Amino acid sequence: MDLLALMRCFVRVAEAASFTAVAEETGSSQPTISRQIAQLEAHLGARLLLRSTRQVALTDEGQRFLDRARTVLDSVAEAEGSVGRKRMRPTGTLRLAMPVVFGRLHVAPRLSRLLARYPDLALDLVMHDGTTDLIEEGIDLAVRIGAVTDPSLIAKRFGTTRRLTVATPGYLAAHGTPRYPQDLGQHQCILYTRLSTGPVWRFSSPTGPLDVTVSGRVRANNSDGVRAAVLDGHGIAVVPNWMLTDELETGALVSLLTAFEPERLPMQVVYPSRRYVPLKTSAAIQFFETEFRLDPRFSTTMV
Repeated sequence: MDLLALMRCFVRVAEAASFTAVAEETGSSQPTISRQIAQLEAHLGARLLLRSTRQVALTDEGQRFLDRARTVLDSVAEAEGSVGRKRMRPTGTLRLAMPVVFGRLHVAPRLSRLLARYPDLALDLVMHDGTTDLIEEGIDLAVRIGAVTDPSLIAKRFGTTRRLTVATPGYLAAHGTPRYPQDLGQHQCILYTRLSTGPVWRFSSPTGPLDVTVSGRVRANNSDGVRAAVLDGHGIAVVPNWMLTDELETGALVSLLTAFEPERLPMQVVYPSRRYVPLKTSAAIQFFETEFRLDPRFSTTMV
């Protein structure tokens, strides 16, 4: 019995939630994949998967084993990558998580270079603005904007997000231009609901940090929603400097309160704390370190 092969099969079925998809991916058959899972379950003496005609779901034992199996397989891949012909050749699928807009604007355009550099590497992109549970969702590496407080994660900083206060000329013509952060209380503000400070916008001022509570008729839990709302003239927004560069250059948006900069946010790559970091993960970290260090919009190199 090849236990590692059975573990790899189980991990792929758990991730795809489908026997058929894994069979097609591996050039095998659905009954063969099913027999391999049954063999692993018999070896462990535990039910790992619940099967129905419509879906495949993990049992509690299956979820626990999945976490351990991923760790074991990553360690094996790391050991293989450290010797012989496999040295410095990342292989396998890298699950990479990132915020939607940052991923679309600044990660996706760079992926062709990553794939060209590592021809044995495949990518599985997970793009959303929520906080992803890296272990539960099998994420190898994530881009995070803002503080990382989870002690089970390792974070490496690759830059800093400067933020700007913006609105359309049409909105300002109709409602006036705020001169001080305190004036925002008289305006419609577009709220990003995933901001850790909630409706409080934090600015720097000559006398120190300044917190202003704002409100508005439009809220969004996604950066694309904030972008669309501010461009449609629904109010004032605080956005990353890298998100609306073209619109600011063309005059579609105006930068406001330039003497009062919104709080800057750290930009980091994050991965689960493990004794061995898979070669595919360390290679991706090094790649993005180099890429983002060359971009003047991200002013801090990785430390």
